[in-house]
Amino acid sequence: MADMLQPDLQLPGDRLSAPSSPARARNDCGITPLTPSPSPMVEVKPRMLRPFSVVVAIDFGTTSSGYAFSFTEDSDAIHMMKRWEGGDPGVANQKSPTCLLLTPDLRFHSFGFAARDFYHDLDPEEARHWLYFDKFKMKIHSTSDLTMETELEAVSGRRVRAIEVFSHALHFFREHALKEVKDQSSSVLEGEDVRWVITVPAVWRQPAKQFMREAAYLAGLVSPDCPEQLLIALEPEAASIYCRKLRLHQVLDLSLQPITNGFDLEGSRPLDSSFRQAREQLRRSRHSRTFLVESGTGELWSELQTGDRYIVADCGGGTVDLTVHQIEQPQGTLKELYKASGGPHGAVGVDLAFEAMLCQIFGEDFILSFKAKRPAAWVDLTIAFEARKRTAAPGRANALNISLPFSFIDFYKRHKGQSVEAALRRSNMNIVKWSSQGMLRLTQEAMNELFQPTIINIVKHIEELMAKPEVRGVRFLFLVGGFAESPMLQRAVQRAVGRTCRIIIPHDVGLTILKGAVLFGLDPTVVRVRRCPLIYGVGVLNRFVEGRHPRDKLLVKEGREWCTDILDRFVCVDQSVALGEVVRRSYTPARLGQRKIIINIYCSSAEDAAYITDPGVRKCGTITLDLPEPLPVPGGAGGGGGGAGPERREIRATMQFGDTEIKVAAVDVMSNRSVRASIDFLSN
Repeated sequence: MADMLQPDLQLPGDRLSAPSSPARARNDCGITPLTPSPSPMVEVKPRMLRPFSVVVAIDFGTTSSGYAFSFTEDSDAIHMMKRWEGGDPGVANQKSPTCLLLTPDLRFHSFGFAARDFYHDLDPEEARHWLYFDKFKMKIHSTSDLTMETELEAVSGRRVRAIEVFSHALHFFREHALKEVKDQSSSVLEGEDVRWVITVPAVWRQPAKQFMREAAYLAGLVSPDCPEQLLIALEPEAASIYCRKLRLHQVLDLSLQPITNGFDLEGSRPLDSSFRQAREQLRRSRHSRTFLVESGTGELWSELQTGDRYIVADCGGGTVDLTVHQIEQPQGTLKELYKASGGPHGAVGVDLAFEAMLCQIFGEDFILSFKAKRPAAWVDLTIAFEARKRTAAPGRANALNISLPFSFIDFYKRHKGQSVEAALRRSNMNIVKWSSQGMLRLTQEAMNELFQPTIINIVKHIEELMAKPEVRGVRFLFLVGGFAESPMLQRAVQRAVGRTCRIIIPHDVGLTILKGAVLFGLDPTVVRVRRCPLIYGVGVLNRFVEGRHPRDKLLVKEGREWCTDILDRFVCVDQSVALGEVVRRSYTPARLGQRKIIINIYCSSAEDAAYITDPGVRKCGTITLDLPEPLPVPGGAGGGGGGAGPERREIRATMQFGDTEIKVAAVDVMSNRSVRASIDFLSN
């Protein structure tokens, strides 16, 4: 068994002329001092880009997903994926619903519309044995202890490892995308010719990002030996990259449409009419599926002055993601001005509110039973609600009709012994009516009740962000993501902040992130500066200073006084970190012949965290350094006769925090040989 050390190092700034190694005295903080290293240094490393032939981006969304690609020799053209078979009446289906179907023996069956329609057509008893997953991306965000063993629950109640579900979905996209790319390519493409990009919310922590990377490895997108072939793109960041390219005719400017109660000043035209016209124009042009982007920045940016800032609000199915950027002229790169913020306040919140309303009317016990015993019918009901949800608009006079599946009406009568209509009357919920045609009629008041909790959270996040000193004075707010199509959300955001900044919505709002992800894959250096969302560091041992260090941290060993558990910060909360900047630390093995060093990483959102035992500080991952056999010392043949003994090895690790993922590399200083280094946030 290899010797392992979990060293918590001395602060590099405190130099020890002849460090000795006090024995480990506690489990939470190893105290073996390391060879002194210089004060924390930051250097900028040039980013090496390999010549890929094509970039394929996968926008893996909570409610819908899709892919797009671009050939590097014709990077101004972005090709959208082929239009999907199936779909819902009245809904533009440029992407596919994020739903997956596994057979009873856990083999992949289908994804998207095909999965949904096949599951719908199954006999109710047979359907209970199949595994249907819908909106499963949210599980990754909500799981605080995410690992490779985390499980997802299918609609039928059966469970399977989440990593397998995600890898099945990514493998599906891999097969479809590669086929389409090869159909359009005049040359023979090999697997290493493709750079893949997968989008994730900016508010996702490192474990969730690593989870997506591991799922991509399992799906065969890339090999773990070629990690640079896969990029993780942050969704609002990707949207921001694309928004730089917009021309005035490609956007809807809500600031030019003053409203009162959801109508324009003349009161004759609903707020969303011009947006609907833009969507209709987009629908008519979709047969081409190829979008041309500006080679420089779009004309919209001519109105921006040096130093102007803007916000991108990505309002998707599962999360709302906010980022603040500044365009750096003349090169057109982006600089993040405030750490990403947001939360689980996507359009799914409206679906959950609808489910809660059904529980209030028909009883929670009945809804749970119906979902378990008639899962396909439950999916039918959610699809019916989704289609009507998209048509909800402020100021709408007539009610929205939602068809109840016959099996719902029949199951309720058998389960409760009374009709659905009687249940509605008994519930005293006057905002929901019953139609003799077998439909629930949701009044405008009912739709407001369903939308408001989610919309209020989104508006609150935007207002809180705009109140930050670093963000005050923003001139533009870009609304992107599928939920940004909702006139209900548009009206609320316009009312809240429309007087202080211009609210811009790209015409193809649901595809903005996907297009931006392709652009990011073509040039990953476009975002030059990012902000750290958390403190990251390690526990260290340092000389004890009376009056500065608490007595309970004192450890006396071999006559020396040590302070344990000090948090040595690599980066701080909201610290500005440029792309390619590295933080250096040096490590020394505790014993001769040691082959592995394992270093615990700690993180915290508390800016004043000083010790790894402080509230809010938690162990979040590990850095592993696999040490090669040391090279023989010149002139050392003949063994170890006298002298000072072999020189202690120094392993210099460099960490990058300015990318979308944290990266680590290491080198053996004496031999200048690379040391295999890895960072793990999933085995915690």
